[in-house]
Amino acid sequence: MAELLSVRGLAKQYGEATVFSGVDLQVAAGEFVAILGESGVGKSTLLNCIAGLDTVASGSVHINGTHITRLSEAEQALFRRDHLGFVFQAFHVLPHLSVAHNVGLPLLLQKRPDDARVEAILNAVGLQGFGDRLPQTLSGGQLQRVALARALVHRPQLILADEPTGNLDPSTAEKMMDLLAAQVREQGAACVLVTHSRAAAARADRVLTLSAQGMS
Repeated sequence: MAELLSVRGLAKQYGEATVFSGVDLQVAAGEFVAILGESGVGKSTLLNCIAGLDTVASGSVHINGTHITRLSEAEQALFRRDHLGFVFQAFHVLPHLSVAHNVGLPLLLQKRPDDARVEAILNAVGLQGFGDRLPQTLSGGQLQRVALARALVHRPQLILADEPTGNLDPSTAEKMMDLLAAQVREQGAACVLVTHSRAAAARADRVLTLSAQGMS
């Protein structure tokens, strides 16, 4: 399949401290890649850099031929809206919106609201009947599933998932990994997952390791 994500020579610094450097990563459409690494090595930062949520010291990121690192902040935001699905480790759900409105937000921003699609994805993550609930009434595992549903609802080309099973019991985690894998396979999307869980990583087509010196 065609290459969907191309990361070349990516480096990130905070002041004088190097988080990582020389990161190269190519992911094809329909491919599921997991990245392992020790705590603090920069796995979450790498996803943020790929998505244009964080700046880079050097290197380039191309998604489906678009040079993300050369876009303005406004252009990056529009690109994320239309092409990316991001599962944040800290969920980042909006507390004043219901579960259904949180999940449907990507579709609303694209001006193509679809209540049936929202309901279907809530059913897929095991949250049927939770649409009217507010986030503060949910457990951590339920919030994680809201975050996953929101990332998948608009059928993005690239899914970036930061510890998407960290708050889930093993059985639910396996079901969520099934859902991610199905989205990649059926929609021809690509997924980059960063995780501490070797069980989650084992579901990927490839498993890579991130260190301060790059990817291996």
